[in-house]
Amino acid sequence: MKKLLLMFCLLPYMALAQTLSPDVPLADATQEAQARELFRELRCEVCDGQTIADSNAALASDMRALVRSKIAAGEEKPQILIFFAERYGDAILMRPPVASRTAPLWFAPLGFLILGGFVFARYFRRDKQVA
Repeated sequence: MKKLLLMFCLLPYMALAQTLSPDVPLADATQEAQARELFRELRCEVCDGQTIADSNAALASDMRALVRSKIAAGEEKPQILIFFAERYGDAILMRPPVASRTAPLWFAPLGFLILGGFVFARYFRRDKQVA
C-alpha cells in the first residue's frame, strides 16, 4: 500500500521529468538551423534507423548537445560529419559515402532489380513457348 501511495505522489514529478528536455537550442537562429540540419544527417546508434533528431535516447541527446557545441565553437558541417564518422564509423551517417567497402550496399538494390527483371522475362517467355 505504501508503495502505491508513493507512486501516486511521485507521478506528477515523473510526468514533469518527461516533458523537460535537456536539449537547449543555440541562441543564434542560423546556428540552430545548421544543428537541426545535422541532426537529420546523423543516425542514432541506439535506435534502429532513426536520426538523432527523431530519437529520444540518451545517446542521441548527448550527440545533439555535442553537435551544438561544435557548431557554437565554429566548426563547419563537413568537419562535424567527419568527426562522427571517425568516432562511430560510416554507419552513423544517414547517407554514407560510396567507397569500395560500401559499394555493394549502394548497388545491390539495382542488381537485384535487374536480376528480378531477367527472371520475370524468362518466366513469361517460357509461358509463351509452352502455349
